[in-house]
Amino acid sequence: MRHQHRASGTTGWPGITHVIAGLAQDQGGPSYSVPALAAALARNGTIVRLRSVEEQGRPIGDANGLERYAHPPGGGPLDLQLRRSPELLQALKADACAGAILHAHGLWLMPNVYPAWAKRRANAGVAVVQSPRGMLGREALKISAWKKRPFWWIFQRSALAAADCLHATARSEHEEIRAVGLKAPVAIVPNGIDLPMLSEFSRPEASKRVALSLGRIHPKKGLDRLVRAWAQIESEFQSWNLRVVGPGELGHDHELRALARSLRAKRISIEAPIYGEAKLAAYRGADLFILPTLNENFAMSVAEALAAEIPVISTKGAPWPGLETERCGWWIDQGTEPLVTALRTALALPREALGAMGTRGRAWMARDFGWDRIAVDMLDVYRWLRLGGEPPSTVRLD
Repeated sequence: MRHQHRASGTTGWPGITHVIAGLAQDQGGPSYSVPALAAALARNGTIVRLRSVEEQGRPIGDANGLERYAHPPGGGPLDLQLRRSPELLQALKADACAGAILHAHGLWLMPNVYPAWAKRRANAGVAVVQSPRGMLGREALKISAWKKRPFWWIFQRSALAAADCLHATARSEHEEIRAVGLKAPVAIVPNGIDLPMLSEFSRPEASKRVALSLGRIHPKKGLDRLVRAWAQIESEFQSWNLRVVGPGELGHDHELRALARSLRAKRISIEAPIYGEAKLAAYRGADLFILPTLNENFAMSVAEALAAEIPVISTKGAPWPGLETERCGWWIDQGTEPLVTALRTALALPREALGAMGTRGRAWMARDFGWDRIAVDMLDVYRWLRLGGEPPSTVRLD
């Protein structure tokens, strides 16, 4: 059960500094979830800074007490690729010396190492929190392993070992953290979701049914299995079309188009990324959302789809068993055949039945995943790191 103690006594804290390598929209879920968490913490009355590395470095004044800083990368040939920023490191040292808690998000880039370095140069009371953001998952570690292995041994392992607490967004990520030998306490606190206003977005025409997969088009997302599954059932559901929307990575979007052609699947479109209102319109224009992923720590797109009242099929590579317990989707084994079975079941349902599932999903998001509630849980963790005492119920010591 989630810890219910309300945050208090934050006035006078030196504050919390969140660190993320970059905030471009095409960099996935953390580009939304990290600023949203920081903003929710600021609304709670805490001093919060959000620091990232951007090509056009500058301070960005935000409302509601959140301070945002975009630091420039260094001038070397690898600095932008590794997000190396001497200015960011100096800023984190100053925050640490002032007693701020440093909370880093992500792995494999220099901003994910800097908080540990800043801690070493500051007083002993500084606490560091590290959020791997799904990057310690087995499938995630396989991708570009030749680059990650040396970075792990030179930088990342010692930085994670220096953390006073690790942050997981699901129990499965806690297991991934322990699997690589990290011993620090783990706070299991999920991401939150903003509930969008839906009245301005029209639903699809009755004669047109849309299944949507939206997010990074990357090999770890299992989209090749979705294309193969769709090709098997497409002829059975003539009114349905599949949209795969997102930024292509490693040329995988081209691979999926070639695969669809080779399988003679006609009602699949592989599309460029969309953001903002166009993204919400895509959710609202769909009857079903599909995430066939191999590995996720949270899967922000599942929460976004449910918040938009769209039922979801997700593989067990993402930590969403509540899709079944909350009766708003299907949580299935990985592979093409489980996708075929789930698609046949979902696509055969009338629109009213899928709509009822979507309504239950949105109610679940409102009840358990509001950002203000998530911020209270994180503040309890920060307070425990600063003041000691019994750990909150979100923290696992095993």
